[in-house]
Amino acid sequence: MPQYLLATYLPDDYDPSVETEATIEGIHALNKEMIAAGVRKFACGLSPKATTLQAQSNGEVLVMDGPYLETKEFLGGLAILETEDLAEALAWARKGAKMSRARVEVREIFFRPAPVQD
Repeated sequence: MPQYLLATYLPDDYDPSVETEATIEGIHALNKEMIAAGVRKFACGLSPKATTLQAQSNGEVLVMDGPYLETKEFLGGLAILETEDLAEALAWARKGAKMSRARVEVREIFFRPAPVQD
C-alpha cells in the first residue's frame, strides 16, 4: 500500500502556549483513531527552529540558522500514513485540517528499490 506524508503548516508567529485544551485533546484523539484504523506509521510535532546545510561548489558545506525557505509559515508537524490510496489519505488529512485549523499538505512517499546485488 502507498504511504503518504501529511505535513501541517503553522503561521510564523504561532504560539503553542495559547493552544486550547480541546485542540490538544483533538490531536491525541485523531492520532488514536489513525492508530486504531492501522494507517498511522509515525507522527510528531516539529520545532519552528531549524538549521539548514547546503553544499557549496568548493566542496564546503554552509550551515545556516533557520529553514531553507523564507516563508511566513513553518512545518509544525508531520505524519506518515499507509493507506489504500490518495483518497483515503486525503480523508485523514481533512480531519486533521478541521481539528487543527491549519493547512495540511499531502504527498505520496516514493521509494526507490535497492540495487540488485551481483
